[in-house]
Amino acid sequence: MGKLRTITRRTFLVGSVAVVGGVAFGAYLAKRAIPNPLLDELGDGEAALTPFIKITANGITLITPRADKGQGAYSLQAYLLAEELDIDPATATLSPGLPGPAYYNRVILGEGTPFPGYDESTLAETVRGFMSIPAKLMQIQITGGSSTTPDMFERMRMAGAVARETLKEAAAQKHGLSRSELNTDNGHVVLPNGDKLAYTSLAAEAAKLDPISAVELRDPDQWRYLGKPEMQRLDMLAKCTGTEVYGIDKKIDGMLHASVCANPGIGGELLNYDADAAKKLPGVEHIVPVKHGVGVIATNTWYAFKALKALNCEWGPGPYPENSDAIWEQLSEAVDNPDMLDHRQRDDGDVDASLNDNNVITASYRVPYLAHAPMEPMNAIVLVEDNSVTIWTGTQIPLFIRNRAADISGIDAENVLVHVQPMGGSFGHRLEMTHVEQAVELAMSVKGTPIKMTWSREEDMTHDYPRPAAITQARGVVNNGQVETFDLSVGQSSMSSSWFKRLAGMGVPGPDATITTGSWDQPFTIPNYRVSGYRAPDMVPVSSWRSVGASGNGFFHDCFLDELIHAAGADPLEERIRLCSHDTSRKVLEGVAELCNWNGSDIGENKGRGIAFCMSFGVPAAEVIDVSVIDSRIKIDRAFIVADVGTVLDPINIEAQLFGGLIFGLSHAINSELTYENYAPKQNNYHAYEGMRLYQTPDIQVKVLENGEKIRGIGEPGLPPAAPALGNAIFAATGKRIRELPFNKHIQFV
Repeated sequence: MGKLRTITRRTFLVGSVAVVGGVAFGAYLAKRAIPNPLLDELGDGEAALTPFIKITANGITLITPRADKGQGAYSLQAYLLAEELDIDPATATLSPGLPGPAYYNRVILGEGTPFPGYDESTLAETVRGFMSIPAKLMQIQITGGSSTTPDMFERMRMAGAVARETLKEAAAQKHGLSRSELNTDNGHVVLPNGDKLAYTSLAAEAAKLDPISAVELRDPDQWRYLGKPEMQRLDMLAKCTGTEVYGIDKKIDGMLHASVCANPGIGGELLNYDADAAKKLPGVEHIVPVKHGVGVIATNTWYAFKALKALNCEWGPGPYPENSDAIWEQLSEAVDNPDMLDHRQRDDGDVDASLNDNNVITASYRVPYLAHAPMEPMNAIVLVEDNSVTIWTGTQIPLFIRNRAADISGIDAENVLVHVQPMGGSFGHRLEMTHVEQAVELAMSVKGTPIKMTWSREEDMTHDYPRPAAITQARGVVNNGQVETFDLSVGQSSMSSSWFKRLAGMGVPGPDATITTGSWDQPFTIPNYRVSGYRAPDMVPVSSWRSVGASGNGFFHDCFLDELIHAAGADPLEERIRLCSHDTSRKVLEGVAELCNWNGSDIGENKGRGIAFCMSFGVPAAEVIDVSVIDSRIKIDRAFIVADVGTVLDPINIEAQLFGGLIFGLSHAINSELTYENYAPKQNNYHAYEGMRLYQTPDIQVKVLENGEKIRGIGEPGLPPAAPALGNAIFAATGKRIRELPFNKHIQFV
């Protein structure tokens, strides 16, 4: 399984995307050198053989640039490096490093290409590979889209192997030996006589060498950590003992504290405020206008919160419909409106002819706006000085933050330092930077003093950029006990355009694939099969939410497919297997059938069982949920989930991610929505935006398969099948088909 790659001293470009199907222009850009950012900060005798590994006489630092927001990204990146470097990662220091072009995400834009995840043809892979070029040119250092594992799998291993072989070369030259005579063992180079030289003792010699250009990756059979059930997340002790330092815990000497209140109608103006009462409150130092709002700088966060409530702000209207009724009306007008058609990436057979010639089954589904609502509210520490800006914050987009802070402060981007902090959750929330923009504005008013800006929970909820609300119209035909026609129209505002406009000042040109992602790209062969995306006007500014388009489309697609299967009189799972045209996905469906004993178990009276499938981010996932009816209420008894990630690297964490995705999906399916009144969401804290309670959580069984050809990420794919599996189970138990989330608007849960 060994692979050869070539690098230069100041460049580290690896992976199959370096050459994209012989496209000369793309190949040139993909190979163009990116500086190793660590070389500019090295001291005497220190080595940075790649942008991911720094070795000094005092220890080894592993650079893990994909952000950790609770999903274990730091830990996995460290293990990938350590496996090839041949060290115990627990003995190294982990650092996200300073953001830079060398850490761009090579695979993130591939998700937006017009190929479904199960299409691994040469053309599809070539186009996906080509998308690494704009990602590089745009310096897209981003964590999201379940892309960390596929992006870093080979890249980090190559970095570890390059460092390992270069250290061996340093030892070989020092002792007059050939590198081929040497081995490594747990942070040491081993000489033929058995003597061991610590990597740290070789740093000075290694720093003088060009990195070894040809390296061989170790066969998975030689892995000490990856894929082993004993592999433990490196942050486990800190997380379990409460000693992890999140962004909200960070302290800088001499800092003041701040908070902000902005127009609850996001984008609306602050018309007026009265600061007299606030100025008289304890601890208040400064009251500073910011874009669309006002901030208070005080001696602690609580004083800032109290002062904000005393400001008596007068707000202008928001730039979108005033309430939920008006929003739903605009979404309804967009669906099936030819003038609003955004894209149609799937149109198999002759849907119109089938709908004209047969009895048509129709349904309308809808999903609400959803907040991200992580435990840690948005926060940032910013220090503005005459010629520099330093930022400490949890973020998934550090380079975008660096560049925006430079724009606001007027200081060159090269003098803006962003120190990425561990995050207490995100679910997409930290793909935004409004809070950092506000913190920079506040810090500019008191140059030389660090300002720690923290949103209140209410500010965090009301100024979240939520998951888009969406509405669908669905039509279908069944014949001879089989699904013959499936026609789904989805209407929503553009998430991609809304988000990118905030990041780059302009919307995304062309169609927004996220409107139908999770519905058009499912691995089923239906004779007449059409999925259309209709783009509603921009309304509430929206953003990515865990599993993005698949979070709603998984519900639309699978529940309506379940309706058609029921109308055909077919078995829900067997008909899905019959329709499935992708071998890996079919094995996932068969796997969940085996895990739950689909055909062999009698789940009893007053019970129901639902099956759902969704492929997202290239990962096929199937879930079965069992429910009971107790006094006309629903109790979720058991859940089964099977997914295929291609190669399992961290067995315990993969299971945890699927477990968590399922619970996250069920929780929102049961309880959660944002409804708008006077331009603002009425749900401004957890009491009005409940999660699933511990007593409501079902017994969950997880199985992970490894049949797929490509390695995949798993942070999001466990979520999309959860809501439809529950909806289909409720129907099986009660005969009631609920087509709107959250379900608790229509049925009670135990």
